Amino acid sequence: MKEEIGTFAGNFMLDALDQAGPFRRTISFPRRHGGFHVMPTSAGHERAQPGAYDWDGLKRGQTPFSVLQHTVAGRGRLQYERRLWRPEAGQTMLVSIPHAHRYWLEPGEEWSFFWIAITGREALRLNRAIQRVAGPVFRLRTETLDALAAVCSSLRVPLSGAGQASSLAYQAIMLIYDDVMAREERTDAATGNETIDRTIAFIRAHPGGALDIETLAAIAGVSRSHFSRLFIRTKGVAPAEFVVRQRMDLAVRLLANGQLSIKAVSSGCGYPDPNYFAKVFRRTYGISPTEFRSTGMYAAPGRDDGQTFPP
Repeated sequence: MKEEIGTFAGNFMLDALDQAGPFRRTISFPRRHGGFHVMPTSAGHERAQPGAYDWDGLKRGQTPFSVLQHTVAGRGRLQYERRLWRPEAGQTMLVSIPHAHRYWLEPGEEWSFFWIAITGREALRLNRAIQRVAGPVFRLRTETLDALAAVCSSLRVPLSGAGQASSLAYQAIMLIYDDVMAREERTDAATGNETIDRTIAFIRAHPGGALDIETLAAIAGVSRSHFSRLFIRTKGVAPAEFVVRQRMDLAVRLLANGQLSIKAVSSGCGYPDPNYFAKVFRRTYGISPTEFRSTGMYAAPGRDDGQTFPP
């Protein structure tokens, strides 16, 4: 029973916005109010008309802004970075302009939605963060959608001033940001250790192989930006730094063994160029590979993990 009541209450503002009917409102203020980092430029609720609804993200001027658009009913089309998305009822679309994308409606299709267009440096920064995590099309919690519908309804009526407009726009962005980021944190907590452990096992098994960020992210099964954030959160260092540490630990062991040439050690640690290997080694340990081997520094008292160098 509680769940049913919560669902009904959660849809109240969205239903009210839908029942109030279509509207389109441009929002502007005198130039003296142009210093806000988040400002709405328009808002509306409409049913798109096939053949007349077609937006190109590179043909809407050079002033940067973002469009937050939630599908209430039907289904539209979005061409975004060589992929076709079909935003449907219950899904939210977030795109920034200028950007190479297009969204439109084909004949015979229906697409009903409400939207808020927002400009400002902080708005664009937050929207890029959301897009990196969730992409251009995603689902939000019922409570988040209802709050967004309330913001859109508030933008329908005359506002008291630029401050109120900026506050409403910022509220809309932060509602989405909190929803998306909270979901990412829950996912990270559930899968982070397993994902990173699998990647680390691969690094240790293939120290001389290609260990660039794209390769490691593919092994982890997540995007490059998500992998970097997850790795740093889990291990406390960036993936590239971790790879260097692993390779340098291996280099110490191979040099101490004395059976391989420095060129062979360099290659085995993933550095085809021995000169670059020597530079990384010196930056790490303060001594060249040749000096390390000739001075016998690896014979210093051992560490708890059984390795003798570095300290």
